[in-house]
Amino acid sequence: MLVQIVIAVLVASGLVAISYLLGKRVKSRVKDTPYESGIAPTGSARERFSVKFYLVGIVFILFDIEAIFLYPWAVVYRELKMFAFVEMLVFIVLILSGFFYIWKKGALDWSREQPIVPLSESSDTASGE
Repeated sequence: MLVQIVIAVLVASGLVAISYLLGKRVKSRVKDTPYESGIAPTGSARERFSVKFYLVGIVFILFDIEAIFLYPWAVVYRELKMFAFVEMLVFIVLILSGFFYIWKKGALDWSREQPIVPLSESSDTASGE
């Protein structure tokens, strides 16, 4: 294992060194701009994203993990019999309870727009001014 780690470090550092020695170093304003699918970047990179954006990402990860767990379960289902069925039933119930919770909270409803209150206004109203 130590030999494999040493070889990996040597290969990685060798590739970086060769790239540094042989690569071109042309600097320009166009090369220093971020690439966004061929579209010229506009605005600030520090925009705020809606919380719903992150909630959808979390839901995607949730169901992605579920799909990853279902495959090995299906492979060994016949060997484990009723234990595997009960185990998967509990797992599916937990996943669906999380799904219905976020559905009830409105995380999947993108049609509603909630007004964004700037931080300065929210702190003034909270203090009673």
